[in-house]
Amino acid sequence: MSSMTEVELVLYCIIALIILENLFEVYIALRQVKVFKKSNKVPEELKAHMSNETFHKARKYGLDREQFGMCKCLIMDICVIPLELYFGLMAYMWQAALNWVNYFKLNANNEIIVSCFFVVLISLHGYLKDLPFKLYGTFVLEQKHGFNKQTARFFIWDQIKGLLVGNILTVLVSAAVVFIVQWGGEHFFIYLWVFAGVLSLILLTIYPIFIAPLFDKYTPLEEGELRKSIEGLAASLKFPLTKLYVVEGSKRSSHSNAYFYGLWNSKRIVLFDTLLLNKGKKDITDLKDEDKGKGCTNEEVLAVLGHELGHWKLGHVTKNIIIMQINLLLIFFNFNTLFKYAPFYEAVGFTPGVKPILVGLFVILSYVMAPYNALLGYAMTILSRRFEYQADEFAQKLGFSEKLCQALIKLNLDNLGFPIHDWLYSSWSHSHPTLLQRMHRLQELDEADKKKK
Repeated sequence: MSSMTEVELVLYCIIALIILENLFEVYIALRQVKVFKKSNKVPEELKAHMSNETFHKARKYGLDREQFGMCKCLIMDICVIPLELYFGLMAYMWQAALNWVNYFKLNANNEIIVSCFFVVLISLHGYLKDLPFKLYGTFVLEQKHGFNKQTARFFIWDQIKGLLVGNILTVLVSAAVVFIVQWGGEHFFIYLWVFAGVLSLILLTIYPIFIAPLFDKYTPLEEGELRKSIEGLAASLKFPLTKLYVVEGSKRSSHSNAYFYGLWNSKRIVLFDTLLLNKGKKDITDLKDEDKGKGCTNEEVLAVLGHELGHWKLGHVTKNIIIMQINLLLIFFNFNTLFKYAPFYEAVGFTPGVKPILVGLFVILSYVMAPYNALLGYAMTILSRRFEYQADEFAQKLGFSEKLCQALIKLNLDNLGFPIHDWLYSSWSHSHPTLLQRMHRLQELDEADKKKK
């Protein structure tokens, strides 16, 4: 029996890593599914707020979502992707890109041109693979539980815009990456890191202004008590608020959110209309019955923003950007060290001597560094939860403890969030502490303040 070649060893190690990582994801999902199936009582802390009917609706919704996620993981991540790697799909895609370049009578020896066609083909392939799951998730699962608000026409137009914008950006970035690697010499990773840092800042600036409005309608928050209160809160914290918007998220989903964006002294706050009581409308005659009474009062919205502004005041956004930049430098350094290793390319189907830069980047970042990515993801989850506690404490110090607690409960009920979680599932998967954990923490802070008085 012949011994395993180096190329085969690389391929089988990559496939094994993919399968093991995703089997762990399925395992922790199964732990949460067991919780969904066994839990039949509203937690004591929520009995005054959550009816048995809502509790079981949330349980069924959570169970359906988790089982759907497991099904997708088993099919796509544990079966399809390893098979694509084994049969050399990326090499076929690269050859298809070369065929298209020749068809249009372009220079097939120019790796930048071929790479642009390659990323478009990979993007379309990935989109078509994901489309059945996206359709089921939107029009079956979310529809069944009353969250989907998209019509078929809205969905199709949204997908077309997403594909166009996504592919334009991907082609431009991919062309720049290949150029920098070819031009940058042995220390190209430094130039690549600088480019990625500048690009991320540009996207943070232009995405909300030019790209996001292509998909959703943004309107200035109308004058009134809420706007005045938000502007007063921002001014008291010296938050450089320049714009205050409401996004019509209800055309897409009934899930709610709020966030801020912008660099330096130009910040903007965005509220989902689903966050506001009765979508912020004074005349509710046009609202559907299921939408009436949903959302947060002005005081609760202000408490939520107190939490969000806590992230800014405590430097969480800046800290995350710094961590991201350090991580990018490490990633590109590893890529610089490893990308000439021929078995990485031959393992995914390329003939000896063919080493497309984008393929090397993808294989190293997605597969070779998979264990590192998983550990970093877990570390960032822990950090994120810590930041959430800190932002809650910031809001509590502003006097929003009670209203923030009420807002968290309302948002959890409106979004059919299930309040009981397996400890391992929650610690691995949740970037935010659970509702009960946040409630308990706010109560502890309130009690500690009372003892000081």
